Amino acid sequence: MKRNVILSILFLSALCLKAQTPDPNFYIFLCFGQSNMEGAAKPEQQDIASPGSRFLLMPAVDDAQRGRKKGEWCEAIAPLCRPNTGLTPADWFGRTLVASLPENIKVGVIHVAVGGIKIEGFMPDSIESYLKQVPGWMPGILANYDNNPYKTLVTLAKKA
Repeated sequence: MKRNVILSILFLSALCLKAQTPDPNFYIFLCFGQSNMEGAAKPEQQDIASPGSRFLLMPAVDDAQRGRKKGEWCEAIAPLCRPNTGLTPADWFGRTLVASLPENIKVGVIHVAVGGIKIEGFMPDSIESYLKQVPGWMPGILANYDNNPYKTLVTLAKKA
């Protein structure tokens, strides 16, 4: 009996270790920046067509309209940044990369961008002082990232 319990524990431990092993066929990219990365261009029909299961997004914010949950992989269909943003360089990057890679490779993006943000908004040692001086229209956007875009990006990257 004792032997069976020990073997069961070892088996379950091995499963947990296997689950934590990174997939060498899943390339993950962190996309962050200002307005260009946030995306302003209106997505056209080809941009909102499914890219298939090889181009994925780990959303940094919930998007109930599209059934997206923060931190859960989904198909990377524009908009990638937040609801009501537009087409981003990450859209084209991911779709083009998937098209040029072998069929067994998947591409994932984690996308955090705020138009007009200064670099201090992405620096862990200056975000608190930066929040005190942002323009009046920015706090609502920053709230999407718990007032810390950098921390949100890193937290999601660790989860990925």
